Amino acid sequence: MKGSLLFLHLFSMMCCWNWMPTAGNKIFHFGACRVSMSVTEIRSGFNAIKANIQARDPIKTLSILSYPHSLHKFKSSDRCCITHHLFNFYVDKVFKHCKTEDSYVNRKISSIANSFLSVRRKLGQCHEQNQCMCGQESTEKLDQILVNYEGLNVTSAAIKSLGELDILLDWMEKS
Repeated sequence: MKGSLLFLHLFSMMCCWNWMPTAGNKIFHFGACRVSMSVTEIRSGFNAIKANIQARDPIKTLSILSYPHSLHKFKSSDRCCITHHLFNFYVDKVFKHCKTEDSYVNRKISSIANSFLSVRRKLGQCHEQNQCMCGQESTEKLDQILVNYEGLNVTSAAIKSLGELDILLDWMEKS
C-alpha cells in the first residue's frame, strides 16, 4: 500500500512538472493558443548582437514591422494567426539570409532561430487544431509586412527584419 501511494505521489509530481513552463519561460496567450517560451533568452541573445546588426542596416528610414501600425490594434482572436505567420516569416525568410563574417553574431542568430523554431512548432499545432483563425485584418497586416520585406534585396531585408526583432518581442509581451 505504501509503495503504491509513493508511486502515485511521484507520478502526480511528474505530471505537474510536464504542465509547468521550464525555468525562465512565460506562458503567452495568443487568442485561444497558449505558448510557453523564454522571451528573456531570445531578448538576451538579440541584445548581444543588436548594435552589430543595426549597424549593418543600410536603410534607416524604412521599417518592415513598424510600417503604419503593422503590429497594433489586433483583435484577440487574430493574435494567434499573426504570431504564427510572423514566426514562419522569421524562420523561413529572415534567419536564412542573416549570415555575417562574425562567428559570434552567427551563433547568436542561430540560437534565436532555434528558439523561434520551437515556438513556431507550438503555434503550428494550434493552427492545425483550428485555434488560430485568420481574419481579414491579420491577413492585410501580414501582407503589408511582406510587401515591405520584398521591396528590399534579400540580405538587406533580412538584416533590417532581424534588427527590428525587439519590436516583435515588445508587441508579444504587451499582448
